[in-house]
Amino acid sequence: MTTTIFVLIILYGIYRWSVSWIEYYSKLDTRLGSSIWKYSYDYHVVGKRDVTLEDDKNLVILRRKRNRAVTFMYFVFFLGFVIFMSFMNQILLRILNI
Repeated sequence: MTTTIFVLIILYGIYRWSVSWIEYYSKLDTRLGSSIWKYSYDYHVVGKRDVTLEDDKNLVILRRKRNRAVTFMYFVFFLGFVIFMSFMNQILLRILNI
């Protein structure tokens, strides 16, 4: 149980680190938006023309870096959720065995 708490603390630190990278990338260009949970769109949106590599190479590269950071953040978040559920299971087993 102690190792689970330790792993959760480490995962929280990694999560905060990934969120800070997303915020950093978002501040570099206002077109990316300020939400840490949403991907910048690489797909066709009705009424809007997507920026391609030929139009604005720096924005597209920055958008791809930010999207990778968002993917990593989601991975850490859900891994932390699974480990937290394991921690809750350990607590409940200790309570019920007493």
